[in-house]
Amino acid sequence: MSALLRAVDLYKSFGDKPVLQGVSLTLASHEVVAIIGASGSGKSTLLRCLNLLEPIDDGQILLGAQDISDPRVDANRVRSRFGIVFQSYNLFPHLSVLDNVTLASRVVKRMPRAAADARGLALLDRVGLAGQAREHPDRLSGGQQQRVAIARALATDPEVLLLDEITSALDPELVGEVLELVRRLAAEGTTILMATHEMAFARDVAHRVVVLDAGRIAEQGTPAEVFGAPREARTRAFLARFTA
Repeated sequence: MSALLRAVDLYKSFGDKPVLQGVSLTLASHEVVAIIGASGSGKSTLLRCLNLLEPIDDGQILLGAQDISDPRVDANRVRSRFGIVFQSYNLFPHLSVLDNVTLASRVVKRMPRAAADARGLALLDRVGLAGQAREHPDRLSGGQQQRVAIARALATDPEVLLLDEITSALDPELVGEVLELVRRLAAEGTTILMATHEMAFARDVAHRVVVLDAGRIAEQGTPAEVFGAPREARTRAFLARFTA
């Protein structure tokens, strides 16, 4: 498969602390890639660099045929080609659920209000929340708010959906409903790059798994390869924490 998104030898530091140290990976259309690794390994920073929320220090990022790491690119235009969902929901508390979902369509894509609302309602129905369209986020559970955030990320028809530890802020009983939605999106062919601590989910849903360790890719492969027969001792030690 040809790569839709390609990172080549990415480096990123914050002050004198290196966070990414030569990371290279690819993501094909309709592929689901899970990034796993210990807290502080660079997973969130990698996702934020890929859609230009953080500038890289060195390396190259290609989206399709475009070098989006070229400093001359319009970063906002590039970001509109991604959808990203963060650990915290980041919904605007003063806006209704529907207005949260349609904001980017109306402001960035300049979609007429009626068309944006129709698409927003269809997306909320898709995530099982059409009945809450007029509510404000504080009236929803954490799992519902995260599903709204996913609907918002899908509203602009992104080429790539980036998911950054989207269950880490949820109570355990709410994790399943969010992962089930991601499972459905993956089955529908959505291109997804996700940082996650949900090892069973990564094993069952991802096409490939990338293990990040101290800002470097320790290994990558199919779920069967990474979870069933990891090559690196540090990978085995990391995975042992979830199977002990």
